Amino acid sequence: MPGDRLVLSPTWRPRIGQVIGHGLLRPAYRLTVQGAALVPPRGPVILVSNHTGFLDGPFVFTVSPRPVHFLVKQETFSGPFGVVLRGVGQIPVDRTVGDRTALGRARTVLGAGGVVGLFPEGTRGRGDVSEVHQGATWLALATGAPIVPVACLGTRYAGQGRNTLPRPGSRLVAVFGAPLLLAADRTLPGRERMRRATETLRIALAQHVQAAAEATGLELPDALAPAGADAG
Repeated sequence: MPGDRLVLSPTWRPRIGQVIGHGLLRPAYRLTVQGAALVPPRGPVILVSNHTGFLDGPFVFTVSPRPVHFLVKQETFSGPFGVVLRGVGQIPVDRTVGDRTALGRARTVLGAGGVVGLFPEGTRGRGDVSEVHQGATWLALATGAPIVPVACLGTRYAGQGRNTLPRPGSRLVAVFGAPLLLAADRTLPGRERMRRATETLRIALAQHVQAAAEATGLELPDALAPAGADAG
């Protein structure tokens, strides 16, 4: 399939995307990256990040120490922007169902020793990781890839709408955490095994985000304006 060819593209494609991202983000914002050395330099890795603002995906993609294939909502893959996303190896995902095609492509990337990125909360919100979906858990258990938690901070403030960009000059911070290996308890039924592993992931990411917020002084937004709102 055409999409598969893009997903399985050499790492230079997402690297070009990272160069473009730096060119767009660095002049507009103050970018800070911490803990990048904690990301394993080779082999399969799953990045999982909290999700509050429109720039979370472009920001984490850009500052990742390794080229990364993010699962991105399929609605974004339309028009010129969709062409760009496919060109840099991002993976469209249908969030309304358990998208086996997207997970299969992500598993193929991991099988080739690449990096996959997900926002397990599924949509933009407060970013405190109070709930997560099971896609990252499934990938980790199916491939044995370590999960690296990422705290993405500063991309949205309280009262701002889902599509609001941070003000120019704002401080954007990405904090990479220590890798986590999920282990499945084979004594449990399949669904309970997945639920517990997912809860382990959720707690680890939530704690990492909270610690990063306290260390950087960047608080999580405590409210979300309606989707059409723009608070500047």
